[in-house]
Amino acid sequence: MSGHRVFRELGFEAAHRLPYVPEGHKCARLHGHSFRVEVHVGGPLDPGLGWVMDFADLKEAWQPVHDALDHRYLNDVEGLENPTSENLASWIWERLVAGGLPVSRIVVRETCTSGCVYEGPPSSAR
Repeated sequence: MSGHRVFRELGFEAAHRLPYVPEGHKCARLHGHSFRVEVHVGGPLDPGLGWVMDFADLKEAWQPVHDALDHRYLNDVEGLENPTSENLASWIWERLVAGGLPVSRIVVRETCTSGCVYEGPPSSAR
């Protein structure tokens, strides 16, 4: 995507476990994270305002996603029965795009050093 992109870093607290990892894997046990999520949006600059979008509007679009995930057991959230970072990034993308947000990238961080970048479905699916 050419042009400008803006992003906002947001977060939520949640617990999960990964049901399909090999037996004995530590992530098979219930555990929690302070997830950090970057929501990137792109588009043309508004000629009058000089921005892609108001950061406050981005935060407002995030609120329903936050409400669905914050302080939840992610495995119980519909569509997140296997709540890997990769599946979580796709899940967030789908909901924000359905809400009309021009999402260009989702970054999900489980820890300060580990995460996932998702830039949407393959071009043929768009």
